[in-house]
Amino acid sequence: MLKLDSLDQQLLLPGTKGLALRHALPQHAIAAQQWNMLNGDTSFPVAVLKDSALQHNLHWMKHFCESMNVVLAPHGKTTMCPQLFDMQLENGAWGMTLATVNQTLIAHRFGVRRVLLANQLVSASDTQAILALMHDDPEFEFFALTDSLDGVKRLATQVRDAGLTRPMNLLVELGFPGGRTGCRTQAEAIAVARAIHASPYLRLAGIEGYEGLLVSKHREQDLVAVREYIASLIHLCKIADTEQLFESEHILLSAGGSAYFDLVGRGFEQELKLSRPVTAILRSGCYVTHDHGFYHALVNEMQTRESHVKAENLKPALEVWSMVQSRPEPDLAILTMGKRDASYDIDLPFPVWQHRPGSKHAPQTLPAGCKIEKMNDQHAYLRLPAGCELSQTLRVGDIVGCGISHPCTTFDKWPLILVVDDDYQVKSAVNTFF
Repeated sequence: MLKLDSLDQQLLLPGTKGLALRHALPQHAIAAQQWNMLNGDTSFPVAVLKDSALQHNLHWMKHFCESMNVVLAPHGKTTMCPQLFDMQLENGAWGMTLATVNQTLIAHRFGVRRVLLANQLVSASDTQAILALMHDDPEFEFFALTDSLDGVKRLATQVRDAGLTRPMNLLVELGFPGGRTGCRTQAEAIAVARAIHASPYLRLAGIEGYEGLLVSKHREQDLVAVREYIASLIHLCKIADTEQLFESEHILLSAGGSAYFDLVGRGFEQELKLSRPVTAILRSGCYVTHDHGFYHALVNEMQTRESHVKAENLKPALEVWSMVQSRPEPDLAILTMGKRDASYDIDLPFPVWQHRPGSKHAPQTLPAGCKIEKMNDQHAYLRLPAGCELSQTLRVGDIVGCGISHPCTTFDKWPLILVVDDDYQVKSAVNTFF
């Protein structure tokens, strides 16, 4: 269990995004207010998490990892939400993956005990912050990446100068031509692994890569490229083991973003027969809330590859609701939601439901053809199909629920997100730290 009491006890002040507060309110008292979003009890726009979908996704991924004999270190940058970190760890996560030193410090503040930094330490001040954390908390496990001899030398010098009595754990990052970071060849990677092994201040803990940059519009080519890349990670791991370069109790072998984690799992589930046990680590982060767009399509494709995930797939848990504020044209509604409220980097939000506050009916599914055609900072343009009944009935004051594509860039817009049941009764709230 993480240390979340400070969040429950904090005072939410008037102006808290998503809430129409008139007075300060302790966060733990949210459920007692008996707010229901469908009744218009919140501010609009408002971001909500469907609790039933969250719980389903947590259990789904736990079962998925167990079925492939891999572990999960979910990427915390997706949500930067301690309450969701807690749920993920309680559902068997090995640790948390993070992208920056600041994210690592936040996770540690709330009690995360094991972090894989899926990035490289370069700044001296950032490295010193991590080394101080490792010194002050001997039980904190930390792993970082490196892909160069210069990077190894810089880290070794800084660990030495800090006087740390335990070595820093590193994973060699293997990339690919045209990719992001990572050694471009096996020869470069094994040279970096040897340099780590040669330093008394560093420990080679494993091999790492990121296949998510191999996603394109050419799906069949992607699948071949991902499988070949995973095979190259395993090959590098075998070479390093043959040279006895690993010094940690377990060899860590890590990849697996949110797009093709099934291919990674299948690649890693083979028995490698190395000199010490292998811990195969997936790092998918978006699974916990899923989405209505980019990842929804990719996971649906997974169903054609993995028969055991067909029963019930991941469910979208994150929604952004806004209110119709203007009906300037018969087929146009302007919503109180914009780029400050929902992701737009991959797809614009997907309008899914319409509801009139005060109605006893459940939200109505919007007709096919409704779309958000553009967004400003605080406005969204909902285009209605020409001649549809909704163009006559949709009114100012109605609310519209949107799904999103790519949850990472919606979470960072909401310091507080409401957790609701399937009837949109507000049960609690979670906090983000970006």
